[in-house]
Amino acid sequence: MDVVTKAYARWAPFYDVVFGAVFDRGRQAAIEAAERIGGRILEVGVGTGISLPDYKRTSRLCGVDISEPMLRKAQERVSELGLSHVEGLWVMDAEKLTFADASFDVVVAQYVVTTVPNPEATLDEFARVLKPGGEIILVSRVGADAGLRRVLEHGFAPAARKLGWRTEFPFERYLRWAARTDGMVLTERRAMPPFGHFSLIRFTKTDEAGSLSMDRPAMQAAG
Repeated sequence: MDVVTKAYARWAPFYDVVFGAVFDRGRQAAIEAAERIGGRILEVGVGTGISLPDYKRTSRLCGVDISEPMLRKAQERVSELGLSHVEGLWVMDAEKLTFADASFDVVVAQYVVTTVPNPEATLDEFARVLKPGGEIILVSRVGADAGLRRVLEHGFAPAARKLGWRTEFPFERYLRWAARTDGMVLTERRAMPPFGHFSLIRFTKTDEAGSLSMDRPAMQAAG
């Protein structure tokens, strides 16, 4: 985790310039999906808060990030733009969220899961703090299953780790996690730019009776 923290501290001053436009489509897709549910939304890996102004003021937002320099920029954005729908921003490890069980209607994590040391433990925390009937909404890099791209991803993996990224992350890991996690159902997978190397991934937490909330029907996952 120390490697990731240091990497994002280095990115903080120019993160928006480098990645703002590149990842905008994915961010907007995640926000749109989150607002179909609304309520209290947790954004994990909120970074510089680049997404916060784009949420409707009817949502209640909480943001966490492992990087204090990133969060300082996010807090500046909240203050400068008067984002009154942001409840708070906290320095927090995604694998050890300090929120109570079932605290949020939605958990959003954009470009986060493949950067943390223990992705499955992080997803477990997302599921824990999510209310029944709520959704985990991810935008995440998905590794290739075969071919030249897979070879390149695995070859570049050691260098990518030093930058705080993980290139070789197959979709099968998400499926295995959902299969062994009570109440989590994959409801959507949709390719996102750039180049379709990323996906919008949605999981719904079933209600206490073990079925999806009636007003939020499951969607067929797109492969």
